[in-house]
Amino acid sequence: MTGTLPSPGVIEVSSWTELQETLYASSWKEPLGRFRSSFAFRGLSKAEHSLETSLTRLGGGGGELERHILRNFRKYAQREAVPHDSVWNWLAVAQHHGLPTRLLDWTYSPYVALHFATERVDLFGTDGVIWCVDYHATNQALPERLKQELAEEGSDVFTAEMLSRAAPTLTEFDALATEPFVAFLEPPSLDDRIVNQFALFSLASGPDVRLDRWLAGRPGAWQRIVIPARLKWEVRDKLDQANITERVLYPGLDGLSRWLKRYYTPKPSDQG
Repeated sequence: MTGTLPSPGVIEVSSWTELQETLYASSWKEPLGRFRSSFAFRGLSKAEHSLETSLTRLGGGGGELERHILRNFRKYAQREAVPHDSVWNWLAVAQHHGLPTRLLDWTYSPYVALHFATERVDLFGTDGVIWCVDYHATNQALPERLKQELAEEGSDVFTAEMLSRAAPTLTEFDALATEPFVAFLEPPSLDDRIVNQFALFSLASGPDVRLDRWLAGRPGAWQRIVIPARLKWEVRDKLDQANITERVLYPGLDGLSRWLKRYYTPKPSDQG
């Protein structure tokens, strides 16, 4: 049982209850006798937003840009910024601090994804979306060397150490297969923000690989859950009551300020 959602494609939910049922669909794992989802979730404030990386959005040649950006990041950052000096740790740290990389941010938590789909009050007039990707299913397209690493560890996602054993450099990683593939990387617990956001990253086998286009050929491995604009205020209020807020997800005074600013933003009269 892979945990693949039963109706791959796009679902527009109409209520909070339907949203919960859809987010947790197929999380039951019969061999374990537990509800253990194999989905990664990514929430976006606008439903039309793609799965384009920050590196791709820079434009130009992704490969050359990536090499120069990451080399200079490693050169100028403090050495204690990473737990171990591997390209995978550096890549995770760079993404975490806003450097354009080939990584995309995901979370194991559907509620954290819902937060990111509803944190922009100025976009409450437009539909949001939650991307759900079954990493157990996408792992079937991995090259054999990476499948072997997962099997030996009994895992469905990689750590930096696992990737370092299979491919110490980005060039070696990209060369593991002739066809594009996507792995999921769980970063080290660099700070409370990564821990509280239950974070993981998608990692494509090339700086210019578009994950949404790659997923288009694998309909059983993903789902897009559209949150209509009219439902956003209800979702946001219930997340706040569940303590899924900026104060928790961005620990510190900056997160506290972001939470209070949003929480006390009045609801426009034309939005019911």
